[in-house]
Amino acid sequence: MLNLILTWVVTALSLLLITRLNVGITVQSFGTALIAALVIGLVNAFLGPIVKLLSLPFIILTLGLFAFVVNALLFWAAAGLVKGFSLRNGFWSALIGSVLLSIANAVIFWLLSLVGLA
Repeated sequence: MLNLILTWVVTALSLLLITRLNVGITVQSFGTALIAALVIGLVNAFLGPIVKLLSLPFIILTLGLFAFVVNALLFWAAAGLVKGFSLRNGFWSALIGSVLLSIANAVIFWLLSLVGLA
């Protein structure tokens, strides 16, 4: 349970971090980031496997690169569901944002594992 809460908070912090990079992602507050992180997690958990299974031929054909597009679409869908979480440049902000969110989460979890918190 503690790992789930930690992942939720780290994702919210990562989301706030990537809004500072001026890639077209806007989050109004930390509360909005928490809600957005929850929605991103739920969208990825419930819609992600279905969309990835349906797009599997394209993912195989592009040697996995289409998975970035699928992740961007899921990120875009989450932004559409949360008030206060918006993408200025639509799909392109979602594509860049989903990649940066993954990188930021990986770096933060790596740092947390160095100090023994994750």
